[in-house]
Amino acid sequence: MYMKLKRLIDISLSLVGLIVLSPIFLILILGIKLDSKGPVLFKQKRVGINKTHFNILKFRTMRIDTPKDTPTHLLGNPDQYITKMGKFLRKTSLDELPQIWNIFVGQMSIIGPRPALWNQYDLIAERDKYGANDVPPGLTGWAQINGRDELPIEVKAKLDGDYVEKIGFGMDVKCFFGTIISVVKSDGVVEGGTGTTTKKETASTKEKIE
Repeated sequence: MYMKLKRLIDISLSLVGLIVLSPIFLILILGIKLDSKGPVLFKQKRVGINKTHFNILKFRTMRIDTPKDTPTHLLGNPDQYITKMGKFLRKTSLDELPQIWNIFVGQMSIIGPRPALWNQYDLIAERDKYGANDVPPGLTGWAQINGRDELPIEVKAKLDGDYVEKIGFGMDVKCFFGTIISVVKSDGVVEGGTGTTTKKETASTKEKIE
């Protein structure tokens, strides 16, 4: 029952977001185009509900000559590829704003497990243990306000499982406002790596690529 209400909330809020944030979208688009050559949007293959695939949308934060399909933390010097505008977008998480469209069309939800990369087989397998692949992925979620990039996959999957177990309006509200606090404090954001707890992760376990 709640999942139907959740979808109605997603449609309503994402539509409002697309309208209200349109001036910010235009400013960011202009900034990206003036800062570097290339497309405004970056598309990336991700895992959706029931392990179906979709293309997640982000504002482009790296130069077009960045090695393709290479995780940021595997680049020799990732800072040389991240644009000036990209650094700002990543720090503020504004690069994620285009995912409002993914939410509106039903590929994502506002709250849910962050969608894994298609080749994050270990994370996908861990999430299977908790049923975390059986709910819509989210723009933000329980794991994102409890460690984000610093979390090893076992912990991340367990937190995603905790969300699925307790899914409800109260949990979503807690994740929503917790995300606002985390973004303001830039908690758990690790550029060019996955944090001290996940330095041994491979390309398949890194969530943030581009």
